Amino acid sequence: MTTIIGFVVTMITVFGGYMLAGGNFDIILHALPLEGLMIGGAAVGAFVMSNSLHDMKHVLGSIAKVFKGARFHKSDYVEMLSLLYWFVRLVQTKGSMALEAHIERPEESPAFAKFPKIKANHHAVAIICDYLRMVGMNADDPHQIEDVMARELKKLREEELHPSHAMQNMADALPALGIVAAVLGVIKTMASIDQPPAVLGAMIGGALVGTFLGVLLAYGVVGPIAARMKGVVEEETKYFEVIRAVLVAHLHGNAPQVSVETGRKMAPSSHMPSFQELETALQELQIA
Repeated sequence: MTTIIGFVVTMITVFGGYMLAGGNFDIILHALPLEGLMIGGAAVGAFVMSNSLHDMKHVLGSIAKVFKGARFHKSDYVEMLSLLYWFVRLVQTKGSMALEAHIERPEESPAFAKFPKIKANHHAVAIICDYLRMVGMNADDPHQIEDVMARELKKLREEELHPSHAMQNMADALPALGIVAAVLGVIKTMASIDQPPAVLGAMIGGALVGTFLGVLLAYGVVGPIAARMKGVVEEETKYFEVIRAVLVAHLHGNAPQVSVETGRKMAPSSHMPSFQELETALQELQIA
């Protein structure tokens, strides 16, 4: 919603200011279709050249994040912390072998069944099961586990940030592509140098629309979209950092309550549940 509001404000202030200054929209409207075709077509072509088919699909799929925002909210962090508490408490009371039925067949696990949103998240389930499996294999060095998890989460973050980088590259190219369109307009104008000044003025104005359009799209549309994509990814990676924090704290020998409290502190401030909220959820989980 904020992205749409920002776009509307940008367009109103730019074109509204131009109109209040007495600007003539006829020149812009006349030049806009062809200038937009040249700039937009060149931007799309460059985008296709610089990305694989998989990357292009990833970018298109990530555009929805710009409008929806991060998919994890306070309730999601409460559920994840509750599930991790259940697992580390199970290990503490019954040993690591008690995890086998849950991590080898998570789709049949009654623990994952209690949290369907987590069960539907392939990345979260894979990370939980992989590292709990390593615990069961006596890979109990917390520093080693933390290092491996940090590297995997870094790889995941870099992969998820690619759409943002691709869009930012397009934003960086748009002003130059606008200049290309403007230069072509100037070339066209010079070929008609024998025309009256009024005609030449309109042609030069149309050529400058290319520069205007490239700069506006770069800094008023595509650049902000790339920044928003990056912000959403940065926020979503905190969800997986919570998993890492809880499991590493558990391997350091902390009690289950302390481990999940360590993970709670890793949640984004805007979605971090309070100590009382998490305590209530854990109590309800134990009763169930």
